[in-house]
Amino acid sequence: MRRSTTVVIVTTLIASILIAAPASAEKTKKFKKASQTSSLLALCKDTKAVGHSPMRLPVPSIKRPHVNKIITFKTNCGEIQIAADGVNAPLTVISMSYLANKGYFDNSPCHRITTSGIFVLQCGDPTASGSGGPAWQVPDENLPTGTGNIYPAGSVAMANSGANTNGSQFFIVYDDNSRLGPNYTLWGKVTKGLDIVKAVAALGSDNSNPAGGGVPNQAITIERASAR
Repeated sequence: MRRSTTVVIVTTLIASILIAAPASAEKTKKFKKASQTSSLLALCKDTKAVGHSPMRLPVPSIKRPHVNKIITFKTNCGEIQIAADGVNAPLTVISMSYLANKGYFDNSPCHRITTSGIFVLQCGDPTASGSGGPAWQVPDENLPTGTGNIYPAGSVAMANSGANTNGSQFFIVYDDNSRLGPNYTLWGKVTKGLDIVKAVAALGSDNSNPAGGGVPNQAITIERASAR
């Protein structure tokens, strides 16, 4: 009888541990993610960058052959590197590379982050208002096709105000669950620094943008850009 009671107690204890394990694992996962976010954001330097008038540059020349590029954005929170698809989005990559090497993006705050339904960090507007851009517009290129997850995490695409109105503003998708229509030129893939974008997103925004999201609570600024 005594032994039987012990078995029941031990069995009950094992069962309770097994039931509790998933919750404990989830808690550990969340703690680890929060720790990683804190560690990344601890690297962010203070930034004094503010919206300013964009450089007025002549239209870039179009030269062949069209080639892939590496565009690097050095931010106050670390380096974000993009593999730019100059084969499938040649005009866009020529324009963005030109702007990067001319200093157009330098000291420009990323002005919007969204954390519901659409998960993107939007940058590339020196005015930080969401309405700035260069003196030209690039036609749409490499629009995604198919259904489902057409902008996977790491995708880099152009923001626009309608068909064929691409300027300098772009967005980085940081979550696979973004509900975006096939209306945005896909021109690159983040190869370094997506964790920075996710860490900034984890702190949310001031929700000041009527279209969703707003200015990141953790300021992130393109300090310098280059293309090669």
